[in-house]
Amino acid sequence: MIRSWSALVLAGGAGRRFAGEGGGSKLLADLGGAPVIRRVAERITGAGFAEVVIVTGADAASVRAALSGLDFRIIAASDWAEGMAASLRAGVAALAPDAPGVCVFLGDMPLVPVELCGALAEAAQAAGYAARPRHNGRPGHPVAFTRAAFGDLLTLEGDEGAATLLKARPEGGAYCDTADSGALLDIDTPAELSAVAAAWKA
Repeated sequence: MIRSWSALVLAGGAGRRFAGEGGGSKLLADLGGAPVIRRVAERITGAGFAEVVIVTGADAASVRAALSGLDFRIIAASDWAEGMAASLRAGVAALAPDAPGVCVFLGDMPLVPVELCGALAEAAQAAGYAARPRHNGRPGHPVAFTRAAFGDLLTLEGDEGAATLLKARPEGGAYCDTADSGALLDIDTPAELSAVAAAWKA
């Protein structure tokens, strides 16, 4: 199923908290010899999706350069400063018109369990709207949305993520439990980058 689905990577944010703690751009920070965003994209572009769309905003030129040589389409969200919703809208609008669904990834989660996407897509189709991983009772990423959710994703505003839609449509959502803590590990601070780097090496 995953070979007919799209992947959407949100890489438009400025990472102000990370930068404010002296870390610079989190998406361009080094993780095992390559930028964080490249580590994320490498895993996703190798997973077998029909297409991979990456949305940039802040540091667009540098992010594009960091991704050189990978197989993806890049979309610039001109209104990225509005928040995550702007990147979601731009990305969903750019998906192939026949895409049955999309797995949404965050650019600061290099350990995200990409191998779960097949199960997530199936669970989302069965539920009718969406599915996401759950680790130790906590919902994580990536989130799989069927085409039925695309219209709603295009209406999001501000720094509103997809979680708002999932809360509003609990009957249409499903969870796939996983022991993989990568479903929760994002990078918002230099300390979190160090923790992710240790897990990456392990």
